[in-house]
Amino acid sequence: MLETDSYEHNLLARASLDQCVKCTICETQCPVMAVTPLFAGPKFVGPQAERYRHGASVDHTVDYCSSCGTCTLVCPQGVKIAELNSVARAAMKHQNHMPLRDQLISRTTVMGMAMRPIAPVANAALGWTPVRWGMEKVVGIHRKAAMPTARSHSFAAWWKKHTPATTPTRGKVVLFVGCAGQYFEVETSIKTVEILEHIGYEVVVPDQGCCGLALQSNGLFDTARKYVRTLADKLNVEPGTPIIGSAASCVGMLKHEAREIMGVDDPTVTTVGTRIRETSEFLLDLAEHGELPLDFTPVNLTVAYHAPCQLKGQGMGKPAMALLSLIPGLTVVDAQATCCGIAGTYGFKKEKYDVAMAVGKPLFDKVKEVNPELAVCDTETCRWQIAAATGATVVHPVWLLHKAYGLG
Repeated sequence: MLETDSYEHNLLARASLDQCVKCTICETQCPVMAVTPLFAGPKFVGPQAERYRHGASVDHTVDYCSSCGTCTLVCPQGVKIAELNSVARAAMKHQNHMPLRDQLISRTTVMGMAMRPIAPVANAALGWTPVRWGMEKVVGIHRKAAMPTARSHSFAAWWKKHTPATTPTRGKVVLFVGCAGQYFEVETSIKTVEILEHIGYEVVVPDQGCCGLALQSNGLFDTARKYVRTLADKLNVEPGTPIIGSAASCVGMLKHEAREIMGVDDPTVTTVGTRIRETSEFLLDLAEHGELPLDFTPVNLTVAYHAPCQLKGQGMGKPAMALLSLIPGLTVVDAQATCCGIAGTYGFKKEKYDVAMAVGKPLFDKVKEVNPELAVCDTETCRWQIAAATGATVVHPVWLLHKAYGLG
């Protein structure tokens, strides 16, 4: 049984079920179905199988759904296919026993806190082949899967010592950095602060924690609900103030997935979800209203840009592309890839690694073609995946904005 009956918490998705007309558009666009026969397809394991969930076993191939959300995005009938599949996969995993690996890799905050004090040792160990073989055999994390780089200092430690370089002129913004931004991608969080302060904002950083996205994607719904409610309570400061997040996937959890996958009906989560903006989304909105300083110095580069699945699922388009186009000298090429394959923690798993790499191959090839040294992407695990597959340095869009503003 599921931790809590997820069918009762997924009424929004189930309400869309009978809109499916079996047109198979979702199947033609599914990046996983295109590269492996192990997945029966979003229509079959989604709206078609959903009618038989109660009292019937869940088709095991749903575990190969990566939750990229493409099926929901392309469905002309508005069926919440990815959301149905996420709940079905959670039910199946609880019926068949939740793997220890999936429980471990879902605790990203714990991982970051544990690795930080021994960052050099942790990084060396993760780069040592015998250790990676051991991880694959014992835990089930593929020996070649992209791994985060541990940092010896957290964003919170930097923030405690930080003094703004300028006096605020235009109000406050609340910053949400996410687990990776707190422990692994610390420099992205720092650059975000420095940009926001440079353009005149007072940045407020409340105590915060994990959004629960990795828990949700691995089927640990009840724990994920607790995490996202706790986080929303902590972020719900400075009423009416925008909340900014540079982790597009975590922003999507608060905007969309908590409600539409896990059925979280909480007024604070709803409030935070309506106030939060991904960093590029927020800055582009300022630019479109003539409120963003455009005193950029030229950045003479050509780079490929990948829009992550979690960002596309929020229905905001590709704000980073439009934002970066404002920087003189910078040419940004849309990779136009469906998915990089990592899908949060999907590509870490030994049985899914090859599938993930096949899904991402068109993207990897495009990055190598455009600029094999540098690429741009909005989410952390996608950046790790692209970097591991191509050898390129892969950065959040704020890195190029930070450079254009002459801040580093």
